[in-house]
Amino acid sequence: MGFILLVSVLGLFMSFGKAAVYKHIPVYYPDNVGAVGGAVGMIGGLGGFLLPLTFGMLNDLTGIWSSCFMLLFVLMTIALTWMHFSIVRMERRVVPELAKISKDLHELSHPAPLVLTDWNPEDKGFWETTGKRIATRNLWISIPALLLAFAVWMVWSVVVINLPSIGFKYTTNELFWLAALPGLSGATLRIFYSFMVPIFGGRRWTTISTASLLLPSVWIGFAVQNPETPYVLMVVLALLCGFGGGNFASSMANISFFYPQSQKGTALGLNAGLGNLGVSTVQFVVPLVIAAGVFGSLGGEPQEWVKAGVSKSIWLQNAGFIWVPFIIATSIAAWFGMNDIASAKASFKEQSVIFKRKHNWLMCWLYTGTFGSFIGYAAGFPMLIKILFPEVNPTEYAFLGPLVGALIRPVGGWLADKLGGARVTLWNFVIMICAVFGVLHFMPSAGNPGDFWGFLAMFMLLFITTGIGNGSTFRMIPVIFMTERLCAAKGQGIDAIAKAKKDAAKEAAAVLGFSSAIAAYGAFFIPKSYGTAISMTGTPDAALYCFIAFYLGCIGITWWFYARKTAAMPC
Repeated sequence: MGFILLVSVLGLFMSFGKAAVYKHIPVYYPDNVGAVGGAVGMIGGLGGFLLPLTFGMLNDLTGIWSSCFMLLFVLMTIALTWMHFSIVRMERRVVPELAKISKDLHELSHPAPLVLTDWNPEDKGFWETTGKRIATRNLWISIPALLLAFAVWMVWSVVVINLPSIGFKYTTNELFWLAALPGLSGATLRIFYSFMVPIFGGRRWTTISTASLLLPSVWIGFAVQNPETPYVLMVVLALLCGFGGGNFASSMANISFFYPQSQKGTALGLNAGLGNLGVSTVQFVVPLVIAAGVFGSLGGEPQEWVKAGVSKSIWLQNAGFIWVPFIIATSIAAWFGMNDIASAKASFKEQSVIFKRKHNWLMCWLYTGTFGSFIGYAAGFPMLIKILFPEVNPTEYAFLGPLVGALIRPVGGWLADKLGGARVTLWNFVIMICAVFGVLHFMPSAGNPGDFWGFLAMFMLLFITTGIGNGSTFRMIPVIFMTERLCAAKGQGIDAIAKAKKDAAKEAAAVLGFSSAIAAYGAFFIPKSYGTAISMTGTPDAALYCFIAFYLGCIGITWWFYARKTAAMPC
């Protein structure tokens, strides 16, 4: 029933799309309506002939009946991207002024009311009368969008521990791969997403990136209902969940434009901290919703869950389906409630200057130590508990770590505002090392069954420190780049200072996104490090000792470049 409904909706929007395409033709080709309309109709007709043949060949090659929908998604993505850039290029060729002024499509050629053409949060009068209200509205729409992104990104951390019990014959290493792959794709997507807001606008990109979460959410719901689903399809779905990981980079870059320098730490901490709650939300909510037929007959039949002679019915498809209505509602809220900032527009070429900035790479290293640890530990925590303490149900405790780490993140930003980001970050890494040694102490070893409660307590401390470090490092970035640009413009006049401030805001936004992209690889490497260490040595100890060595490097970088009295860039 659910499949029939979805296909009906797809057919309906295909009809809408056909009408929309023919609406464009007389607008952009007024003198060649007949010829262009005929060419479009011919190509559309060929699609009706060639695509069914292609669908059949894909099914024969892959054995995956839903491969036709994968191909449709790829084709629609290419068409949408091509159409957007073709129209923008055409408009700018006819009206060169459009290259300097943010406009919508030809049919909506008047300035969009949701585009802010005059935005100066550093002006206290403007901020109190106008800016604060607008910034707050954008922040509180951004937060649930980011929470959903993290939930979809980390959904596999809960799904994988249930797959063997409902009939999926995957090895432990394959399960670790499924838990790790969203981190790999999410981190890679963040590299691109970090530059998207100045190109497309914060409102547009938040809407698009949030709506894209529908694809893995719906698809996972169908895939887990059949134990015969090929492993390669599960790998594809795990990679698609990386859409959620990519959203963080663009979300943080977007919010950074809305707030004055003095409030960026708190604002970014709230956006990231409450957004990070998506990790604990998915690990808390999914075990609840898969225990009941939440969607009735629309959600499909239950699966039989069997472990150690205990049998029960679960609806694992709800792990994907439960997010769909919230994603739709948040996408609509983002489109109608958020804003684009005209002065925040910048091409990729303008933003790529960050690759020449030393502090960009240093902050990537430090943020990998904090956020990379947070998201990596969150992704691997359920499987680690299951392997080290098999008598413990990981779903009862796994959500606690990401929960405390997310909730404490705004405190990290607030402490950095008050005490200085470098000082907070330095001592935070010291405590992280102590926490990892604590984890090693309480883990099972030869002749020692371990202490789960001590293990859990040390991991809670580790999650708390990753959350504080996330907030403090992100507070450091705007300060570093503002200081660097103002020093370079010193003595060159008011105009140079004003330009330096704008450049610093754009560079800081790009670095916030790019550093989060690099750090997100922790979601891949930490679970994979556990799996590799266990397969090679029988325990995850070697992986944890490697993490300690990395944190020592972070302490050295923080002290030398930012925390010591004679540091070149104290912050």
